[in-house]
Parts: sequence; structure tokens; C-alpha cells
Amino acid sequence: MRRLLTISFLTLMPLSLIAQVGEHRSEMAVGINGGYVFSTVGFMPEVNQSQHGGITGGITFRYTSEKYFKSICAIVGELNFARIGWKEKIQDAKDQPVVNTLTGVAESYQRDQTYIQMPVFARLGWGRERKGVQFFVQAGPQLGLFLSETTKKNYDVTQRPIGVVAQDTMAVENKFDFGIAAGGGIEFSHPKVGHFLLEGRFYYGLGDMYGNSKRDYFSRSNYQNIVVKMTYLFDISRTKNSKIK
Repeated sequence: MRRLLTISFLTLMPLSLIAQVGEHRSEMAVGINGGYVFSTVGFMPEVNQSQHGGITGGITFRYTSEKYFKSICAIVGELNFARIGWKEKIQDAKDQPVVNTLTGVAESYQRDQTYIQMPVFARLGWGRERKGVQFFVQAGPQLGLFLSETTKKNYDVTQRPIGVVAQDTMAVENKFDFGIAAGGGIEFSHPKVGHFLLEGRFYYGLGDMYGNSKRDYFSRSNYQNIVVKMTYLFDISRTKNSKIK
């Protein structure tokens, strides 16, 4: 009986594995992407901010591996340059803009930071693969490498009566960033033209820009980005299957 059960298990196991695999795909596409990033930094103690705007762009790679039931499974990787940072809302105790008494202009402060970002997504799509419309969602880790930063402000000495100001004179301490990104969008495809994608995603940093020990000023300083971008992809290789639409 034990031998029979063993033989039955070894015989049925390959069948169960085959049953779990969907319709095979082996398709590679590459292209370019570009868009806009709305970013803030999660400071603790808190810093009053509005959305910082910056551009992003780079190269996209996509490998489609299979269609499992109705879900089209793929891996997507990007290598991007991104301008992120933060923009402060300098206000008084009555939530009114602080006006510099020397210039008569409301005080403003903005930090622009340039990063190389490398997200890798697991992607699921539903719809047409070759010609038509497809909806998709994707999620995965993202790595970032700090390159440079610049400061824009219109005052020498701030006159704000309240608020945290330590970050205004602090350079980035941790040049390596990491976190999780997720989003979704829509794709328009044509076999002779390629793939056009419009998507939105959110990135939440798990690392901190500044030190976060008990001796440091900030206990948290992580990035939070909202990205809207367009991507164009063209196929390098396609699966030979006339049933793929």
C-alpha cells in the first residue's frame, strides 16, 4: 500500500504541476517612460508641506511569461531619473503665510533632489495583448540612489514664529533609498505600432533620508511619492501563437 501511494503521488504530481501552469508566453518589450512626480517627506517631528513637483523619465523593460486563466502575468523593470524632494508651507500660528518684513514677500523653501530609481514590479493585466485595450495593476520593491540636491528659498534668515527648521540646513545623510511602489493603469496596443501605457502609482519609502537614532533630530524622514506617467514599449520578441489577441 505504501509503495502504491508513493507511485500514485509521483505519477500525479507532474500532472498537477502542469495543470497549475497557464498558457505559455515568452515576450520581451522595451521602451521609454516619462511623467511627473508629486512628493513629500514624512518628517517626524512634522514639517508643514505642500506637494513638491518634479519630472521623471527613463527606460522600461517588460517580460510576459504566461496567461493564467484571464490574468496576463509579467515582470516589469525600470531605470529612471527622478526629481523629488519637499516644499514647505511656512505659516504662522493662525495658518497664514509668513511674510518677510524686509522684502514684503511670503517666505518659501523648496529642496530639489535628483535620484536614480529602480523599481521592479510583478504585473497582472486583463484584456487584449496584441491589439486593443488592457487594464493592469502592478506592485513591487523600488531602490533609489541619491545623486544631488539644490535649495530654493527667498530669505536669508527665516522669521517663522513656529515650525521645524532643522531640515533646512541638513544635507542628505543616507544616499540609498528603498521602499514599495504599487499602482495601475491602462494600455493601448497595436501589432504594428507598439504599446502605449498611462498609469498612476504610489511609492512609500521604508528607509529614512536622515539618521533616525535617539541622538538624531528626526525619528523619521521617508519619501512618499505619487507618480503619473506615460510609457511607450515596442516588442523585441513575441510568442508564436495565433490565438493571442
